Amino acid sequence: MKIARFSHEGLISFGIVDDDDIVVLKGDPMFVGYDPSGERVALRDVKLLAPVIPRSKIVGMAWSYFADAAEQSAAAGSPGEPRFFLKPNTCVVGPGDPITVPASSDDVHVEGELAIVIGKITRNVSVDAAEDSIWGYTVANDVTARDLQELDGDLTRAKSFDSFCPLGPVIDTEYDWTTLTIESRINGEVFQKGNATLLKHTVAEMISFVSSVFTLLPGDVILTGAPDRSASVVHDDAVQVEIAGIGVLANPVRRA
Repeated sequence: MKIARFSHEGLISFGIVDDDDIVVLKGDPMFVGYDPSGERVALRDVKLLAPVIPRSKIVGMAWSYFADAAEQSAAAGSPGEPRFFLKPNTCVVGPGDPITVPASSDDVHVEGELAIVIGKITRNVSVDAAEDSIWGYTVANDVTARDLQELDGDLTRAKSFDSFCPLGPVIDTEYDWTTLTIESRINGEVFQKGNATLLKHTVAEMISFVSSVFTLLPGDVILTGAPDRSASVVHDDAVQVEIAGIGVLANPVRRA
């Protein structure tokens, strides 16, 4: 099932995507369930928004892919503990919204990633039970001001600007992360391509590890990391991140 959050005739609603239509729901399905309002709207007549605004945080997994099969083999099943950083929920924008290059940066990079949307309060969950905490998956673009990262020696400012985490176009509640294939493009040119086979940790391992540090709340988002290098963007670039089975997240780039 694919869940959309959208604007139509001045109202923000949630709905289930049904071919070229959206079945409008009475409220946020994460909290009130899938209760149809009886209304249907054409997908072409709505503006898709970020399908979720994290209630408290965005967790970004770092260095989460092996570079290649040789590195994976050398790790011999011992990739070490996951590493992560945080982004504020004010980073989130939706499909079609601009990624804004701040005046303080001249080197902004983008990275396409699979994002996990947490569906229930999760604390110290075991690996075996961790996937029960997932509501669904969406497409993410993790944006970073690389020059500020180097200047600060830290990721906090570099990853925290408004618009630095586009999400969308929908949440897929039935997606199988093991089938992941992802491709990222700038102005139609592919700069990043990968799949789940080189992930250092399973989705369940990521959730379990993060929940051992702090509580995950419904609506929190975990970015699972990028399978390849990031790429720099400038004003008027067009960025697309595509995950087969979920969709394409497209955003223009604008200078502040």
